[in-house]
Amino acid sequence: NQTPTSAQSPQPAASTPPPATGGEDKTIAIVAYLTLIGFIVAIILHMNKKTKLAAYHLRQMLGLILTGVAVMICGLVLHIIPFLGQLCHLALIVAMIVLWVLGLMAAVNGQMKPVPVVGELFQKWFGTAFD
Repeated sequence: NQTPTSAQSPQPAASTPPPATGGEDKTIAIVAYLTLIGFIVAIILHMNKKTKLAAYHLRQMLGLILTGVAVMICGLVLHIIPFLGQLCHLALIVAMIVLWVLGLMAAVNGQMKPVPVVGELFQKWFGTAFD
């Protein structure tokens, strides 16, 4: 009976999400968030050594880039409305910056944590990208 008890002691540590296994995993995930050029560099680095952490954050950043393009297009339309449109566009830009920072912080910490509100959708939509 004591053998199963000693085998169970490492299991609680395994129930917590493990951090990135190596520095290269986190590096690619972090570089993905550093502008569009960083995203492209991260894709190239990821092609040489594919990791789950890097693929996860590449999908998150791809979603953020596409959402940013949509925000820019919406901003053009919103600027037709004199003051309120500009405030709405500014709010969207601030929200994008907050999402970007939260994604970057998850990458720095080696976590596969989605950005709020849209991160799960990005994983669903781009689920096989970068695998």
